[in-house]
Amino acid sequence: MLPELIPSLPNWQPAQAARTADARTLAQYLHMSRTRTLALLDVYVAALGPALTVPCTPQLNPPLWELGHIGWFQAFWLARNPQHRLGVLADPLVARRPSLLPPADALYNSSVVAHDSRWQLPLPDLQATRSFLQASLDQTLALLAAERGDDAALYFYRLALFHEDMHSEAAVYMAQALGIALPPALLHDQAARPGGPVQSLRLEAGDWTLGYLERGFAFDNELGPHRVQLGSYAIDDQPVSWRRYLPFVEEGGYADASWWSKPGWQWLQAGQPLARTGPRYLRQVKQGKGATVWEQCLFGQWQALDLDAPACHLSYFEAEAWCRWAGCQLPTEAQWERAAMTQPGFHWGEVWEWTASTFKPYPGFEAHPYRDYSAPWFGDRPVLRGASRATAERMAHPRYRNYFTPERNDIHAGFRTCTA
Repeated sequence: MLPELIPSLPNWQPAQAARTADARTLAQYLHMSRTRTLALLDVYVAALGPALTVPCTPQLNPPLWELGHIGWFQAFWLARNPQHRLGVLADPLVARRPSLLPPADALYNSSVVAHDSRWQLPLPDLQATRSFLQASLDQTLALLAAERGDDAALYFYRLALFHEDMHSEAAVYMAQALGIALPPALLHDQAARPGGPVQSLRLEAGDWTLGYLERGFAFDNELGPHRVQLGSYAIDDQPVSWRRYLPFVEEGGYADASWWSKPGWQWLQAGQPLARTGPRYLRQVKQGKGATVWEQCLFGQWQALDLDAPACHLSYFEAEAWCRWAGCQLPTEAQWERAAMTQPGFHWGEVWEWTASTFKPYPGFEAHPYRDYSAPWFGDRPVLRGASRATAERMAHPRYRNYFTPERNDIHAGFRTCTA
C-alpha cells in the first residue's frame, strides 16, 4: 500500500493550511492576496499609464477588467449571495442582492461577457475600480469577522482567495508577454535545487488514489478520488533544465518536423515568433572569436541564461517534441502526483509542468456552484502539475490540476521526463 497522506514536507504545508484555514487566518490571507494584487497594479500603472491599455489577444484581459472582475467575483459569491454559507450546495442561480456597482454583472461576469468584448466595455476608470475593489473586500471581511462556521460556511471565502491568487499569477504572465519589468519581491525566491545531475526516481508498480483525499477545500475537478493502477516507472527528480534542453535547439530540432506532432508543427510554422531557431524569449548572442552565449528575456530584460534553471516558457508542443527527440515521455498526472506525494527527493515548484494527461473529469464529477471553473475546459487541454515562481504558496498543492491550451508559452511552464 502506498502512503496517501501529505508528509510533513515544507512546500506542501502552506497550501494545505490555506485549504483548512479558519476565519481569522482567511482574513489574513485575503489581505495578503490583495496586497499583491495592488502591488502588481502599481507596476502596470507605472508601465502603461492609468488607462492600462493592452492589445486584444486571446491570452490577455484588459487590466481594468481583471481588477473589476476580482471585486465582482468576491461579492457575487459572498456578500450578494444569500446561500453563501451552504458551500458547494448553494444554488448558483439564486437571486443576488444588488451590487455596490449597479452595472457590475453586465461588465465583469466572465460566464456571459465574451472575451473580445471586454475591450469595448464602458469600464469604470482606475480610481472607481480601486474603490469598487476595496468596497468588495470590506464587505467580505465584515462577513468573515462574524463567521464561526465549518468547511461549508468557509467554502466561498477560500474560493475567493484562490481566485484572486490565480488572477495575480495571470498578471505576472501578462507582464512577461508585454515585457513589463517586475520587482523581484513579486516573485518567489528560487527554491534550492538538487545538486549534481538529474536523478531518476524509481517507483514500483502499484495502485494510487488519484484525487483529493485531504480535509478542507477542494476544487471540483480534484474530487472523485479513484484508484488507478500504475506500472513501474522512473521519473526525473527535477524538471528538465536549459542545459538539457538546448542541445535539441542547437541540433536543429526546431527545423525538423519529425520530432513534432502535427498540431505542434503547425503551431510552430504558423505563429511561433522564433520558429526554426528556438523557444520564445531566448536568443543567441555572438561574442568575441565567434563564440555565442544564450540569453533569456524575462519581463522585458535580456539577461544571461542560467543553464541549470528549469527550462521555462515552453509550450506543451515544445515539451512533447523534446521528449520525442530524447527518447522519453512526459509523465501522466497520476505518475506525477504519486511521485510528488511519496518521494522526498522529488523537486518541484519553480515551473508548472506539462503532463501527458488531458484535462478530463474524474469519475462521478459534479460541478461546484462556479460552473465555469472546470467543465467548459474538459477534453482539449493538457494538465499541468506543480507550481511556479509566480504562484502563491497557498496554491502550490500536489493535488492541484492546472490546465492551459497547448500553445501557451507565456506561462511559467516547463516539464520533466518519465520512462517505463
